[in-house]
Amino acid sequence: MSESPVTLVVNEIYLSLQGESTFAGIPCVFVRLTACNLRCSYCDTAYAFTEGKKMPLDDAVAKVRELAQPFATAKGDQRLPLVELTGGEPLLQPNAVPLMKALCDDGFTVLLETSGAHDISKVDPRVRRIMDLKCPSSGESARNRYENIPHLKATDEIKFVIGTDEDYVWAKEQIVAHNLAAACPLLFSWVAPLAPHQQDKALKPVPSGQHPLTRKELVERIVADALPVRFQLQMHKIIWPPDQRGV
Repeated sequence: MSESPVTLVVNEIYLSLQGESTFAGIPCVFVRLTACNLRCSYCDTAYAFTEGKKMPLDDAVAKVRELAQPFATAKGDQRLPLVELTGGEPLLQPNAVPLMKALCDDGFTVLLETSGAHDISKVDPRVRRIMDLKCPSSGESARNRYENIPHLKATDEIKFVIGTDEDYVWAKEQIVAHNLAAACPLLFSWVAPLAPHQQDKALKPVPSGQHPLTRKELVERIVADALPVRFQLQMHKIIWPPDQRGV
């Protein structure tokens, strides 16, 4: 009897530009996996909580190769496009780990977007892990897995999604307390307001007593405090409508 194929539940696979991180602006194939056990107040992909279809791992790799094919003749030190696993939360699915290994073996630069609530130590060391530390306004800061910090490498990145004054102060404290600037690049990402139809009822509310911070105020505070961070906006939300899928 033949063994059943290794499968994952996939929400979507598409080619676009990387809109965030130190790789912003580079062509990227996104593999969005289904399911997440967090419900951050600002989540803009709540559709990935449940929507998706089971797909054999080999088929997912084949789809990435197909989307990457037009770049096959491009010359350069870095193979294009990048490939990013996102979600949802990719690490909720154990077979995300062998998928990332297969993509690395195929020669792709592989990024992992993860909430920081799951063990990152089992991820292939060739993968560049972009790990959140959830700030207070997310409603999920209690889920941060600080045991991940010693596993971070210089090729990884830590992302703070910041929407309030309290988030900013908290993020500054974490940078100092854990000497994060010495670990890897740090990203400060401003919370883009959700459209009404994106405000899923399952999302956590912003805790009471928080004070919203505009993107201009966030930038001015980063500069005034001389923080060793990279400010970022979600580039794809500037190019396309902020609620458009598949970009």
